[in-house]
Amino acid sequence: GNSKHCGVCAQVLVKNGRTAAGTQRWICQSCGSSSVRRRPDLARRNELTGFLSWLTGKASQRELDGGTGRSFRAQHAWCWNITPSIPVTGEIYPEVQLDGLYLDGGWCVLIAINHTGHVIARQWAMSENQAAWETMLARLPPPEALVCDGGAGLLAALRTTWPGVRLQRCLVHVQRNVRRQLTTKPRTEAGKSLRRLSLALTKITTQTEATTWLKALNAWHSQYGHLVKQRTYRTQAPFIPGWVRPGQHWWFTHDRLRRAYRLLERLAREETLFTYLEPTLEGHAINATTNQIEGGVNAQLRHLLRTHRGMTSTHQRRAIDWWCYLHSENPPAPADLIRPEHYTPKPARPATTIETNPGPASYDTGLTAEEGLWTRSGWAGRSHHT
Repeated sequence: GNSKHCGVCAQVLVKNGRTAAGTQRWICQSCGSSSVRRRPDLARRNELTGFLSWLTGKASQRELDGGTGRSFRAQHAWCWNITPSIPVTGEIYPEVQLDGLYLDGGWCVLIAINHTGHVIARQWAMSENQAAWETMLARLPPPEALVCDGGAGLLAALRTTWPGVRLQRCLVHVQRNVRRQLTTKPRTEAGKSLRRLSLALTKITTQTEATTWLKALNAWHSQYGHLVKQRTYRTQAPFIPGWVRPGQHWWFTHDRLRRAYRLLERLAREETLFTYLEPTLEGHAINATTNQIEGGVNAQLRHLLRTHRGMTSTHQRRAIDWWCYLHSENPPAPADLIRPEHYTPKPARPATTIETNPGPASYDTGLTAEEGLWTRSGWAGRSHHT
């Protein structure tokens, strides 16, 4: 073991050269027994370090192993059993950004980062629904400001979990939503004007410019507001669009233009477009977009999965858990998470079935003498033809 005393006579051991593998050999001068001091804790720590170096790096298992990679997988297979968990500090951050990332296996990971870009929480779910967001937000104290893309499930969870938090909608996502309705080249003058208003959102840096933009949106409604309310009736329509439901008697003529305007009008009314122009109580500037979590976390996770493509769904989730843990704020050393059950899991008990007394078989396929059905031998089993 690791003791400095002989296991036979309890005398002090002294060094006695090294083994062929380079391990220090110890000998007892009293009884002459030789031994080596083993440190399985250091071995497991080094194996976990090598595993994380491969997981977060670009090298393949074959390159690290020097062969086919089979030895690397066999040596580090136990590392997949560790489930890292990001500790919750309870600190109130000036800003938190939230976003969700979908995987190919049908899973979705919800991620929260603070103003410094460190991951403070993650939650696995099947989709970005309200229950999943509420589960993660309940573990964190409400921050001063929140930046998000405005998903329906997240907004519903915020109303119940963080009702008083200042909200900033990502302006890039707002521009994408407007572009989805108007396309990049609208045909009408009203669409072109509204498209220009959406593109000007990311160029506003002062309260005066924000007020000017809001006035321009009101001016647009004064000039083109009648198009937003215009209706087309089925009995008078020259053709029926494909998105009209069967039995629908009327629809808005400029439906996509209406959707784009109502989005900008609703966000302006809720005062979630220009929250970033007002700093927090400590003077921290709020981001106007979710680029920090999109580029600093989501893009890195996609690169991680692309580098180690071919992993199972379980290993993909564990890889994301490790990346988020290593990029959290002041995480404990990974070696502190090692437990004996990780590298020596308990063997699974064989499944045993206890049959109740079934009683006599009412119907069976066996041959019984009582029914005259058994294997016959000799002359009695042959037919005689004359």
